[in-house]
Order: sequence, then structure tokens, then C-alpha cells
Amino acid sequence: MKKCAFILLALAMFGTTQINAQNKPSKPVAPPLPLREISGIVKDSTDLEVIGATVSLTSDKDTLKTATNNNGVFVFKNVKSATYTIVVQSIGYMKTPAMLFKQNDRIPRIVMDPIVLKEEKNTLNTVVINGEPSITYKTDTIEYKASDYVVRENSTVDELLKKMEGMEVGTDGSLVHNGEAVLKAKLNGKEYLGGDVANAIKNLPAEIVDKIQIVDDYGDEAARTGVKDGDPQKILNITTRTDKSVGNLLRLNTAGGNNKRYDAGIFGTRINGNQQIGVRTGYKNTVNGVAGSGGGGGTGGTTNDGNASFSIRDKIGKKIEVNMNYGFNGNDINALNSSFTHSFTNFRDPVTQKDTLIATNTTRGNVSDNNSKNHNFKADIDFELDSNNFINFSPSINYSSSLSLKSDSSYQTGFRHQRQISSNASTNTRPQLGAAISYTHRFGNKRRRLSLHANLNSNNNDVEQQREANIVYFLNEDETERRDSLVNRIIARKNLQNTYRGSITYVEPLSLNTQLELNAQLNYNGYSNDATTRNVTPTGYSEVIDSLSNIFDYSFTQARISLNFRYGMVNTSKFRFSAGLTGIPSLLSGTKVSLGTSTERKSFNLIPIARMEYLWSRQHKISLNYSGSANEPSFDQIQPVKDVSNPQNPRIGNPDLKASFTHTIRSEYNNYLADIKMNYSLNMNASFTQNSVVNNTIDVLDPNVIVGPNQKAVYISETRYINVNGSYRLAGNYSVSRQFGNRKYNLSFSGSANYNHRISMSNGDQNINTVKTFIERFGPRINPSDWFEVNSYVSHNYTKSENTLLKNQNETSTLAFNVDGKIYFLKSWLFGYSASKNYVSGIKANLTSNPFVVNAYLEKELLNRRGKISLHAFDILNQNNFVNRDYNDNGGYTDTKSNALSQYFMLRLSMRLQKWSGAKGRKGQPIRRRGDGSFM
Repeated sequence: MKKCAFILLALAMFGTTQINAQNKPSKPVAPPLPLREISGIVKDSTDLEVIGATVSLTSDKDTLKTATNNNGVFVFKNVKSATYTIVVQSIGYMKTPAMLFKQNDRIPRIVMDPIVLKEEKNTLNTVVINGEPSITYKTDTIEYKASDYVVRENSTVDELLKKMEGMEVGTDGSLVHNGEAVLKAKLNGKEYLGGDVANAIKNLPAEIVDKIQIVDDYGDEAARTGVKDGDPQKILNITTRTDKSVGNLLRLNTAGGNNKRYDAGIFGTRINGNQQIGVRTGYKNTVNGVAGSGGGGGTGGTTNDGNASFSIRDKIGKKIEVNMNYGFNGNDINALNSSFTHSFTNFRDPVTQKDTLIATNTTRGNVSDNNSKNHNFKADIDFELDSNNFINFSPSINYSSSLSLKSDSSYQTGFRHQRQISSNASTNTRPQLGAAISYTHRFGNKRRRLSLHANLNSNNNDVEQQREANIVYFLNEDETERRDSLVNRIIARKNLQNTYRGSITYVEPLSLNTQLELNAQLNYNGYSNDATTRNVTPTGYSEVIDSLSNIFDYSFTQARISLNFRYGMVNTSKFRFSAGLTGIPSLLSGTKVSLGTSTERKSFNLIPIARMEYLWSRQHKISLNYSGSANEPSFDQIQPVKDVSNPQNPRIGNPDLKASFTHTIRSEYNNYLADIKMNYSLNMNASFTQNSVVNNTIDVLDPNVIVGPNQKAVYISETRYINVNGSYRLAGNYSVSRQFGNRKYNLSFSGSANYNHRISMSNGDQNINTVKTFIERFGPRINPSDWFEVNSYVSHNYTKSENTLLKNQNETSTLAFNVDGKIYFLKSWLFGYSASKNYVSGIKANLTSNPFVVNAYLEKELLNRRGKISLHAFDILNQNNFVNRDYNDNGGYTDTKSNALSQYFMLRLSMRLQKWSGAKGRKGQPIRRRGDGSFM
């Protein structure tokens, strides 16, 4: 009993201790916060951000509404309750049910999990099947879903692009989209390895690509401020797959052939989400003017080219992101060029005062050697001071130098009857320094922004040229009477240009769907030009020739004040437009030191702003843009004194010249029918210029040539300047593409039409030159299996030039049949080929022989397709013999003939090592990405 009583007493005491412990006061609990920030991201079922979705938040204390930004992100500030309901809706998607959230009311910033919208099955009469369509049209962006285009394993991005509608990929890595050249390349929204398109698409693997975007880019400042000014340029942006956004790639290649042909290169890249590191180096000898060899077209000869580049994009801490690019290129171009020019002169006889049209035929050939080196460095540094304040600093350094040697011979008959043999040796150095800084502040309303921008650039160009020319003037048709002129001169030019620019931009949201934009900027361009000419005597002594020297300084200052209204800021708006007005006062002033004259001109221009876009759906849209630009005449063009620094072509300015003004209208229509995999696009452009500054060529007697009785007079061309109206240009291009059999077969039809209405002056008489060009292209692409591919097309190029003064016309026509393809056999062997047959009319038969150019290669894959060895044959039939014709605005034309040493063979060995994995979210958070592919 005593033992039991002791146990009961111990239990009672232990329980009392526990009760007392529980009754002790605990640490005070923090009270709920009165306000908080709630943010999140809206995506669709394919993990693509939804832009402009309407997000509504309600609670017993709140009724708030906002829209997602360009990255699909929404933010609510000053939310009173942590228990709330959210509803999201957007055009083309099903409205979400009311979603109730109960969050921790003591957290100041709440980041929600991604909200996923489901697509509507029928929206605006467009049927959406099998998920997201292959092509999506957004504001300023056309987006292709890479997974819908099947390419063979180990293919590069250029092979993927060739299968996409509207894309044309050249053998040199150039890219054209719907008839417009794509000029730069980005990877996940940032410039990659200096923006070189060929480097990006010929080296990056297709398997890492999620989206291909073709973007109308208005520049970095427009991207920061949202205010678009001027005409955009086409940019390629490659976004990587989330599961293959981390990896390393190394590509090695080396090749050698006959006629001293060689090619070697290294490409390496490291990608880890937003971090990008790239390096490239190469050295090669190529042929100019043959398709498929890596050389350009137009002239014959060879190019030795060496290049190296390095790029890095990374974050320093949490607030600073750096993107740096350095590139070096050195080349030695040995060019062979031959041409024939047929031109006209409207000559007025000084005695009879009658006008006579007299032709001049010029046969020219030259050999040149141009050795150049270029260094380019650019950095882009972003500072995120806090969530509402951002600074960007962009320094750049460029340095180029060249040594050029050229021998030229020409023979002219007709109005000008002479022979000239000349040689030129010149050196050129051009250092350039630049820097830009921008500051952006976002107010409580994220769309209300204030941006400040300033940049300065200094460009110093020094050229020294020694020119020797032996000119023989024939004073009769039989060429028995002549005058010889020997010229040996040294010309030195120094041109310094300093540019300063500052701007301020303010954006005020008027409503959820509208905003007002105000931009003011000041631009100053200062020029210092010093051109001196020295005559070299046979004894080697040289002295300055004042009459052939030209020294002047001038500046051009321009202010721009723009007010613009925009409608359609959310995705629910099918109709979007902007309208405004820009006022431009300007001042041109300067002094011509060599002649003791000065000039000052003031002007003022008003330029309207107009842009419109209508979206029937994400696959169907039309846009129309208007822009205007004023261009002041150059300083030399308004100087009322004779400049005889070039005795063969003296120039006299016109102080009464007005600024030219160009109106430009651009329109674009795109439609993708997802259910039948058919895409068609139409682009149209028109430009009209008022007060065009044109050259008025006057033929005057050469004061340096003494002509005797019964001898043919010798004339030189004196250039003067006048304003004329009536110049305009109309252009359009179209593309229709239909894919069949799960994209194994594709039919495409594309073309363009151009009408150029040009005005020229000859001895005071006006000539209207109209050039019409029509290009059509049709061809199927057949890829029924991964071992067989053939691409063929037929094209027709027709050009017609007509002239009112000459009452003549010229026509050329080229019908071309082209085919290229690949055949895989025995699992690891590949045979590739390309052939082109051209039928040319309108050009003399002795200049072109309807060339038939055939290239082919045989390739063996090694080491589980990581390595390749191949034998290439270029221009097997040795018929590369093309002629390019350019129509002159004076009614004549120039035919340029390539003389390429294009038949050669090359053995190539390449190796690729790579490994890819997926990106991971930080601290267990889900991965979030912006619309350009960059990671948040």
C-alpha cells in the first residue's frame, strides 16, 4: 500500500508540473500585416506565358484588377487581406473558376504558384486542335513551335529553320523571313556571340530549341521604355527547352583541298539558364562568287579569313547582369572584277543649242588586294537597384584598319573616248568609342514609367591614298590623235565625328487599355573634315595643291518632341493602335576653312505617328504602320563654291536646297490555318519622297586638256544639286506554304514585286527611270523518312527598265531550276547534292553561257554520330559564270561578271561533343520564364 501511494503521489506531482508548464505565457505572436504584395504568373497548357490576361482579386476588404505584362506576370500592391479569391480570363482561353486562397497574413510579399489557363476549343471561328498551333502571331513577334518540325538527330538550327514556313536559309548561313533579311541573333532574349546569325544557326543544336521567334526589333531603348520610334529590323530569337537549358557543346572541324583551299574552326558554348558563355575561332580560304562554297557572290577571287569571338552573359550578385561580346575579324580579299557599263549623256551643242543623246560604253577590269582587321567590343550591364529602379550602361570600343592595293584599267568609247590605267594604294584606320547610359523608374502603377537616356560616340577616320593614273584622251575616232595625262597624287583625309544624344521618356497609363507617351530628345553631330591633296613630281618631290584640298567643320543639331497615344494594352483587345505627332527643329551650321565660307540653316518639320494592328486570333492578324523622316542635305551639297578635289568630277553646292521628307507605309497580313497546316503572309511597303536631293550632271570642257582645230573636245562631269518631287517606291512580297503528311511534304509559293520610280538630271533635263522587278518561286520539299530528303524549286526573275528622256527600255529575264537533297544509306553514310541551271535572256551571249552549277559531297558518320568525315566537290562542271546587271537611274546599266576559281575539292573532318540537362528552380520554386525565353 505504501508503494502504491508513493506512485500515485509521484504521478500527481508530475501532472501538476506539466499543467503549470503549459500555463506559462508563450512568446507574443506578431499581428497580421495591414498590407501586402501578391504576385504570380499566368501560363497556358504548353508552359507559354499569357500576355495581357485580366486578373481579378476580391476579398471582404479588396476589389482589385490588373493585367499580366509581357512576361505573363501580374502584381497586386497594397492588398489588405491574405484570404482572397482570384479569377483569370483572356481571349482564346477558358475563364478560370473563382479560386480561393488563404495565405499567411504575416508575409509582406506572397508569390503564388503559376496559374494555368486552358485553351478554348472554338475561338473567333478558328478551330484549335492538338494543343498550341505551330505558328503564333504576337505583337511584333512571329513564333514557331520547334517540336512540330522534325529533323534528323544531331541536326543544327539551320536545318530546323529550313522546314519552317517563310524561312529561307542560305548556304553561307544568311536568313530571310518572308522576303526580309534577318540581321541579328539572340539566345533567350540576349544578343549571342555578337549577334552573328550564321554563327548561331550553323552551330547550335536543333534539339535544345523550344521556340523560334522572328521579332520586329526597335532597339534597346524601345525595349526599356516601350516607345517605338523609326523602322524595326528583323531579329532571330532562339528560346531553349526548359529540360535542355543547361549544357556544354564543343564543335571542332578542319578541312583541306586543292588550290590551297582550307577551313578550320572551333566553337564552344556553355548554357545554364540565363548564364551563357560562347567562344568561336576559325581560319579559312574560300572562293568569292560561287554558291555553296561559303563565299559571297558578285566578284571572283579568293578570301583568306580569320576570326575569333567571345561572349559571356551572367549575373554578379543578385542585382547586376552583364552581357559582353568581343570579336576579331581579319581578312585578305583578292578580288577579280570585270564589268561593262552602257550610259547616256543628254548633250547640248554649244553652237547649235540642240540636245543630242550620246552613249558612252565603258569596259573595265580590276584586280585588288584588301587586307583588313576589325576589333569589336560591346558590354551591356544592367543594374537592378530595386524592384522599381533600373540602370543600364553600355560601353563599346571598335577599331578597324586596312591596307588596300588596286589596279584598274578602263576603256571608253562614244561621248567620252579615253583609256585610263591607274593604281591606288591606301591605308585606313578608324577607332570608335561609344557609351550609353539609361535610367528607368517604375511608379506604383507598373505601367507608369520615367526613362532617361544619354549616349556619346566618337569616330575618327584617317585615310591616306596614293593614286597614280595614266589617262589617254583620244581626240578623233581613229585614235590617231591623243593627249596623255599622268597623275601622281597623295590624298590624305581626316574625318572626326562626335555624336551626343540625350532623351527623356514618360509613359502615363490613362486606363487599363490606354496610355500616353511623351518623348523629348536632343541630338548633336559635330564633324571635322580635313582633305589635302599633294602632287608628286617625277623627282619625288610633293607639294600641297590648294585647289584640290578641302577643309571644313560643321555641326548638325536636331531636337525631337513626340506625343503619342496608344490603345490596346491588354490581350483582350483585338484592335490596337497608336497615333501621335513629332516636331523636329534643326540647325545646320559650319565653316569651309579652305575657302573661307560659312553656312547656317534652320528648319522645322512635323511628322505624324500612326500604327495599327488587328488580331482576329493568335494565328491571324493584320498591321499597318506609317512613319516619316526628314533628311537634311549634307554640308558639301549646300556650299555654293566649286570643290575640285576630284578634277574628273568637280562639285558645286546649292544653298537653296530644302530638306527631303520621306513618307513610308508598311503593311503586313499573316494567317496560319492550324487545322490544315497552311500559312500565308503578305507584306507591302510604299515610300514617297518630297524634295529629293538629286545630282544634276553637267558636261563641261576639261580645262586641263588643250584641244586643237578639228579635234574632238574632252568633257568632264560637273555635279550640281537640286530638289525634285515625284520619287517613290512600291514593293510587296508574299509567301504561301502548305504542309501535308505530318509535315513530310511541303508546297511553297512565294514572290515579290517592286516598282521603283527614280528621277535623275542630265545637263538640266529630267529623266524618269522606272524599274519593275518581279520574282516568283515555287517548289516542293519532300522528306518522307529520315533517310531521304529532296528540295526543289523553280524561280523566275524579270526586270524591266524604262526611261522618258532616252525613250528606251531594257529587259532581263532569268529562269532558274534548283534542287538539293540528302540520301542516308548503310546507317551511317550520307550523299548530299545541289544543282542549279540558269537560262538568262537580255544579256549578251558572250557574257553569260546559261551556267549549270553542280555541287556534291559524300559523308561518313563516326563515333555514334559525334564525328563526321566528308568529301566535297564544288562546281563539278566548272560553269560558274554569273552576270549581275544593275540599272542606272540615268537610263543605262552595268553588267558585272564573276570570274571565280570555283572548281575545287575539299576533305572535311568534324567532331561534336555535347551534354544537356534541364534547368531547376531556385529554393524548390517552380521554373518561371519570360516570353523571350529568359529565366525569372
